Amino acid sequence: MTEANDCLLVEKSGYICTLVLNRPEKRNSLSPDLLIKLSETLATLAKDDATRAVIIRGAGDKAFCAGYDIGALTFDSGTDNGQMTDRANPFETAMESIVHFPYPVIAMVNGYAFGGGCDLAASCDIRIGALDTKMGMVPAKLGVVYSLSGLRRFVNVVGLANAKDLFFTGATFGADKLKEIGLLNYLVPKTEIESFTLNLAREISANAPLSLKGIKKNLNILAHAMQIEEKDYQESGQRVRDAFLSRDFKEGQTAFFEKRAPRFEGN
Repeated sequence: MTEANDCLLVEKSGYICTLVLNRPEKRNSLSPDLLIKLSETLATLAKDDATRAVIIRGAGDKAFCAGYDIGALTFDSGTDNGQMTDRANPFETAMESIVHFPYPVIAMVNGYAFGGGCDLAASCDIRIGALDTKMGMVPAKLGVVYSLSGLRRFVNVVGLANAKDLFFTGATFGADKLKEIGLLNYLVPKTEIESFTLNLAREISANAPLSLKGIKKNLNILAHAMQIEEKDYQESGQRVRDAFLSRDFKEGQTAFFEKRAPRFEGN
């Protein structure tokens, strides 16, 4: 059964639900509306045990997700609720809804994934990539300070040293390197990625529901074992806000749309 929900398609088959990021004209980039619908859909699916594995993929075969819609990135200096600061925003809510969904979530990275799209994949429990998959984290190329919560997700997946490499360089990583550092769990030919992902989801969903939910919950406890104090979130949020209000961020946005190298000045 398939349910069309504009920017998000919901396809159900047995105990498996596939969520399709449906913005192919924008390379499946993440808009606030898409993020809200993703969170709401996962919240609905979490209400019972009818869905025991979720697959997230992008529409088409070019892009899994090009990242957060750069044109939608804004920050209101008169408020305390910027779109990309820690916790209280659509992006962070959507990522946490994936992390805390009671059953395993699989990212079928059927194309490239950058920025927020790469974070979306990192938020999933298992990531399957095609042989031509490319991924990268580009906030430093846009003049953005990434949130503390987002950075912790990457450290949990690839480790501190590899997270530094990803974020400091802003480089594009190929499939072999992504598999080496753990950002991808499986690499398969592009023609086989759908069948491979579906078979893996079937294998997972056939396991004991209480075991799946209990193991994921315990793994999340381990992943968050390092306590982050409230003052750390507040200080991190201030650094994110300062970056969004800087001239460098405006330059990063402008350079992105003009397809040129940004000229950052550090203010």
